[in-house]
Amino acid sequence: MADVTVSDVSFLRAGLANGVFGRNIKETTSDIAKENNAIFAINGDFYGFRDSGPVIRNGVLYRSNKRSGSNDVLAVYNDGSFVTMKEENVDAQNLLDSGVLQLFSFGPTLVDNGQISVSANQEVEQSMNSNPRTAIGMISPLHYVFVVSDGRTSESAGLSLAQLAAVMQDAGCQCAYNLDGGGSSTMWFMGDVVNNPTTNGNSISERKVSDIVYIGQ
Repeated sequence: MADVTVSDVSFLRAGLANGVFGRNIKETTSDIAKENNAIFAINGDFYGFRDSGPVIRNGVLYRSNKRSGSNDVLAVYNDGSFVTMKEENVDAQNLLDSGVLQLFSFGPTLVDNGQISVSANQEVEQSMNSNPRTAIGMISPLHYVFVVSDGRTSESAGLSLAQLAAVMQDAGCQCAYNLDGGGSSTMWFMGDVVNNPTTNGNSISERKVSDIVYIGQ
């Protein structure tokens, strides 16, 4: 877990693999972090794994089409606040015009207005299992919590989404959101990976991903 307070939302940024947006363009979280002179980083929403889901990164709208079904997105506004919303109600261009700097499409929402918003009964079967997890949360604008859980090893069973939500609520988050997990789950700080990523569930190494969330200058 990392508890980070920044003086301006511009220090909370997103990085893209190879510095470009596109399907199946991938690098490790470590490499993307180094290329962006990051201080701290976690993996993002792996937008490039699919063709749909709205994407805004650092104030640039890259993709506006929506995923099928009922999904949540996370918007980071230019005042540093986090807001989650139902993707089917989202107009990405309108969000950009209203001051959204980052828009992530993975989910689900873990905590909303300080209350846990997932339960074991609401989770899809796969997500009920304990797995490596990555989450981002806001205690207040410009005060953030980042959590990465290991899993799939004898040392760490991982977390369910409900357990992850409880961790975020206990940390004081008013809003928290689930990012890509499994083998993608990576936390990097000042040149080192500080967790044990499990690529393909059977080796301790970083999976290559589309994007990261990082603290930088």
